[in-house]
Amino acid sequence: MDVIPAIDLIGGKCVRLIQGEYHRQITYEDDPVKQAGIFRDAGAKWLHIVDLDGARMGRSVNFEVIKAITSHYDMNVEVGGGVRDEATIRQMLDAGVKRVIVGTAAVSKFGWFSQMANTFVNKLAFGLDARGSKVAIAGWTQEMPQKLWDFAAQAANLPLSAIIYTDISKDGMLAGPNLDRTKALADAVSTPVIAAGGVTRVEDVVRLKELGIAGAIVGRALYEGTIDLREAIRAGR
Repeated sequence: MDVIPAIDLIGGKCVRLIQGEYHRQITYEDDPVKQAGIFRDAGAKWLHIVDLDGARMGRSVNFEVIKAITSHYDMNVEVGGGVRDEATIRQMLDAGVKRVIVGTAAVSKFGWFSQMANTFVNKLAFGLDARGSKVAIAGWTQEMPQKLWDFAAQAANLPLSAIIYTDISKDGMLAGPNLDRTKALADAVSTPVIAAGGVTRVEDVVRLKELGIAGAIVGRALYEGTIDLREAIRAGR
């Protein structure tokens, strides 16, 4: 199982939002390129980047920072936030991004997303962010009436690299992931599931691995020091 450190970007800086709320922001590092290097040196093979400005504004905002990271380091980088059109997908892939995460546009324009998934085979991930069973979009500022299971079942029919499931209620809370819902999702689809939200200790990584999850994204716990990345990566292996 891949253990994937996260960099969330606002104004070109590394931040974390508590439960996705923009007014509950913690800034950790002014230089995301430096932070990416720290993760790389700890053994990370993948890096998860979210353009939080882009997620809220509906377009890529921190692209130059993302490009700087992909050009500096030989890492597999996945990027989400503000990916709403084909041009942005191509821009990210051309910049060296390995996996482009589409959330809001995938949910609100699923027909278009299906077309993009078949155009960029195994290059896209479905960003499935939910409060409880309700899917959230637009930087988690809006909720959809459909249930997450409905979207997951549809997405599982597409040639995607992964479904990245974030339990918003757990995100940034340092209280452990939602193991039951994550397992239910992974059991329901054949697409690899990557879990995000609440991964706090190495024991959380071990439990997710035991569930057959393909990857675990770790954010605030790394910056707060409740988990050691090298140890977590070893546990994932």
